[in-house]
Amino acid sequence: MAEPNPPHSQIPPPVPAAYTRGSRKTRTGEVISSSMNKTIVVRTVTRVPHPKFGKIVSQMKKFYVHDEANKAKTGDTVRIMETRPLSKLKRWRLVEIIQK
Repeated sequence: MAEPNPPHSQIPPPVPAAYTRGSRKTRTGEVISSSMNKTIVVRTVTRVPHPKFGKIVSQMKKFYVHDEANKAKTGDTVRIMETRPLSKLKRWRLVEIIQK
């Protein structure tokens, strides 16, 4: 009769090779404020149908975005990507400046 391995010596199963992190959301918008240090405020516009009437309406939302090099200025069109929380409000980072 063989003794089973004690629970503390068991090795966890290996992570599958096909395991990947979920894709991160990206948005495109216009910089509306760049007065903070390493932070910009980006406004995105999403066109969605009204739930009751069906008319296409624009929804605007502001995102606080981390801009490490302070490259983006007010009026620029930028692409941003979701990231881990960097501060109380910042959960996005600058990927690229599309248009100056």
